Amino acid sequence: MQAKTPEQSKTIMTDMVLPGETNPLNNLFGGELLARMDRAASISARRHSRRIVVTASVNHVAFNRAVPLGSVVTVEAKVSRAFSSSMEIIADVYLEEQHPNGSRIKANEGIFTFVAVDQIGSPINVPAIHPETALEKERYTAALRRRQLALIIAGKMEPNDATELKALFYPEESTQQP
Repeated sequence: MQAKTPEQSKTIMTDMVLPGETNPLNNLFGGELLARMDRAASISARRHSRRIVVTASVNHVAFNRAVPLGSVVTVEAKVSRAFSSSMEIIADVYLEEQHPNGSRIKANEGIFTFVAVDQIGSPINVPAIHPETALEKERYTAALRRRQLALIIAGKMEPNDATELKALFYPEESTQQP
């Protein structure tokens, strides 16, 4: 299976916030934003794997900025790392400023894990990711640390086996030769 780049999975979804999607403060419901992010991440995972994909977990969501009624919202999602059958996808949320220059600001972000499955729902292997840009490389490296931490918390990995996490907290040990 040939490796792919994060750019090949890039998904961009743009929409406007309508009155029926807002809370009493006239801001987009968090759940509505989460659904938009999940859809964009799902498409990204599907583009990468060319398979049916299911959301395995929402690892992190940060609602950093309110999204007001009438805002133009763009969700950009890319696969940051692929493992055997799972993929980590990062979704960035941008708001277009209501200025003549049309600038945009990053408002929110989320990290999702998807699993590629066959027609009966069994996990299936996916292509590796080959990051190209500095940001893609940073996200690729961080994805392994996040995965190791999740596996430790779930009791599926012993802390001593988490080499990337150990290197982060104990860099002197990772540079010593046996």
